Amino acid sequence: MANFVDNYCEFPTALRRPMWRIWHNLILRFVKDSTVNFMNYGYAGLNGDKPIELEKDDEINRYCIQLYDHVVNSVKLEDKKVLEIGSGRGGGAHYIARYYKPTKYTGVDISPGVIKYCNEFYDVPGLSFVHGRAEKIPFEAETYDAVVNVESARCYTDLKVFFDEVHRILNPSGHFLFADMIEKREVEEIRSKLQACGFNIISSEEITKNVAKGLDLDTERREKLIQKKIPGMLQKSFEKFAGTKGSTRYDSFNNGKFEYWSFVLTKN
Repeated sequence: MANFVDNYCEFPTALRRPMWRIWHNLILRFVKDSTVNFMNYGYAGLNGDKPIELEKDDEINRYCIQLYDHVVNSVKLEDKKVLEIGSGRGGGAHYIARYYKPTKYTGVDISPGVIKYCNEFYDVPGLSFVHGRAEKIPFEAETYDAVVNVESARCYTDLKVFFDEVHRILNPSGHFLFADMIEKREVEEIRSKLQACGFNIISSEEITKNVAKGLDLDTERREKLIQKKIPGMLQKSFEKFAGTKGSTRYDSFNNGKFEYWSFVLTKN
């Protein structure tokens, strides 16, 4: 199991989606409360960057929240309709809906159990969650002002189909806010696919060092949660999945195998 987790992101794309569902279901099985509502690697500022201001209850998830904030903070989302693809356990959606105040925020995920959890747990005006696939988004064309996608696209079967779907869903002046870990040799290919699917790259930033620092600072919290919630025989696998310090995934950000990029894009 541990070796499978180690090599998860290097597996053929057809195998990544089933693996993602397995992890969703395992987390739902072992974590039935709100202690784990984020599944991203996190983000920490460098060189004295001023941290974002958070409410007291949000501080425990600071580094995961800061990744979401980095992805969306350059675009005005207030009074907009926002769609998140790959919303997971809903922590990012909950944060953006409360702090950025869009009129409507819809999270889409492939796991029915996660969608049920999110709709039962979160109670914010305009926030809802829908079951669906990234390559076949269940909405009409040009219905959203922004699409958010954080650390999920690496699981999809066909990135070009996903990018085409995002382009279809967005209003003509809409924004695609996209961030993920990418193998170094694939970064230019991702850029080319985005442009071929009709997107202008307004900005792109490699944030690998920020993500690695976020994992540094958040490892103790992640390990304590895993020790508390997960059966002993699965703890090492979950630590690797969570990217805790010393894991293969953590090391991949420091040895140059993977880079972490964020993009702000608009439709041509």
